Order: sequence, then C-alpha cells, then structure tokens
Amino acid sequence: MSRNWIAVASANHVRIGREAGFMQVCHGKAAPLRRSAPGDRVIYYSPTETFGGRDRLQAFTAIGMVEETDAYQMEIHPDFRPWRRDVAWRQAMETPIRPLLGRLSFTSRRASWGYQLRLGLFEIDKNDAELIAEAMLVKRPRNLGCTPDFEPSEKPHGPQPPLP
Repeated sequence: MSRNWIAVASANHVRIGREAGFMQVCHGKAAPLRRSAPGDRVIYYSPTETFGGRDRLQAFTAIGMVEETDAYQMEIHPDFRPWRRDVAWRQAMETPIRPLLGRLSFTSRRASWGYQLRLGLFEIDKNDAELIAEAMLVKRPRNLGCTPDFEPSEKPHGPQPPLP
C-alpha cells in the first residue's frame, strides 16, 4: 500500500530537485529517504524561497511519485555526500498552505501547525494528500499569485547539479 509524505525544503532547493528528478531531505540524510517506497506520493512544502532565508513562502512547491530506485548517494563536495531518491514530478502549481490550514488534519486545530514541518519528512493521511494534490494540480489563472510549474523533463545522465 502506498504512503503519502510531506518533505520540507526551501523552494529553490525543491526546484533543483524537480529539474533533475530527485528528492533530498534533512540535509541529505539517508534514513528518512529509506522510509519511502516506490509508488509513494511525496509533496514538498517550502517555508522559504531560499535556504536559511527570511523570505517566507509557506507553500507546497512540488508533488510527485517515488520511482523504482533505491536511495543513492551523490558526491557534491568531498565533505558533502547527500542521499537522494528519484521522483517522477508532476506538473503542478505552487500552492500557499494558508487556505488549506483548517482542512488538513495535520494542521487543523493547532496553533503551532508549523512545528511538525520541522521534521523534514513525515507521513500524512490519504485525505490530506488528495486535498493538497487537488489544490496543486488544478489549473488556475496567473493573476491569483500562483507560480506555474514547468513541464516534467528527462532525467539528466551523469552527475546531477548540486544543491547550494
């Protein structure tokens, strides 16, 4: 049975992963990635636009399906070898979380709804995943302040771009 996950990263890091067809969580740790399995749905939430920045975004920024590959390690720098997992990303709209707060079970009736997002990767129920997917995958006019996603691209062969 497939599971549904929320992964957390800055929007600029998520975009790098979408372009190259991978996910990376918790500063490249392997253990969280190994909890996911092929066919699981992953939805990225981005609290900020840039890593460590104060440029608040608070939006779901990517949605996709974990592919039939195991987690693997990439050498970005001799001191940084993060673990990644391949994901087939869907074309989607970046979607603010605020309009969904009262409808998501992991955020409703919680004043400190963002606390759980500090985990980096956590499982959500199917109803929450469907609600987020519906919001992200519906085409909306640009004048609502939503950023359109790009078309899925082929995975690059050879080394993948590093996360900054």
